[in-house]
Amino acid sequence: MGKLVSTIFVTLDGVYQAPGGPQEDTSGGFDQGGWSFTYGDEDFGAFVTEVFGQVGAFLLGRRTYDIFASYWPRMTDPADPIASRLNALPKYVVSSTLTAPEWSGTTVVGGDLAKEVAALKERTEGELQVHGSGALVRSLIDLRLLDTLHLATFPVVLGAGRRLFTDGALPTRFRHTGGRITRSGISIQSYDLAGAPEYGSYDLPENA
Repeated sequence: MGKLVSTIFVTLDGVYQAPGGPQEDTSGGFDQGGWSFTYGDEDFGAFVTEVFGQVGAFLLGRRTYDIFASYWPRMTDPADPIASRLNALPKYVVSSTLTAPEWSGTTVVGGDLAKEVAALKERTEGELQVHGSGALVRSLIDLRLLDTLHLATFPVVLGAGRRLFTDGALPTRFRHTGGRITRSGISIQSYDLAGAPEYGSYDLPENA
């Protein structure tokens, strides 16, 4: 059974929208796309290559799928560790409206998300990876289907854009499993889901 693993880029204020370029996702009038670009150094490239070395299949939200499908099929270098896997491995896109995906190897997931993703995990060898797809990631966390979250936090604040965690998210505790900081200042931290939060108090005992 494969692990369900999310890799997502966020700003210090939690924005995940359009890290890769100005035209990547302008929905909601967002005009600050491309905020991750200047931080992409060798350290970060090594991390991304490591992640893609573990993949067995991809699970993507519709918006991220459309962004990827407009770019990666044109990247045909077999030595490219990202393009070669994205183009060759199974891709599952969560959508209720997509009917005829043109990117080879794509299957639409349109039914019961919990049931379908559990089945995908069962039959995937290697990691079932989610890239970007913030709304989908939140749903997978709330359903307790996500196993691991790789959170890459970039040293920039935007003040606008779609945020990864918003009011109404299901309270969730994570266990830190490792991390690094790149030379350009990206904090890459890995967490496994660990159930509900635990609570305590620093209040003095009543009889103190």
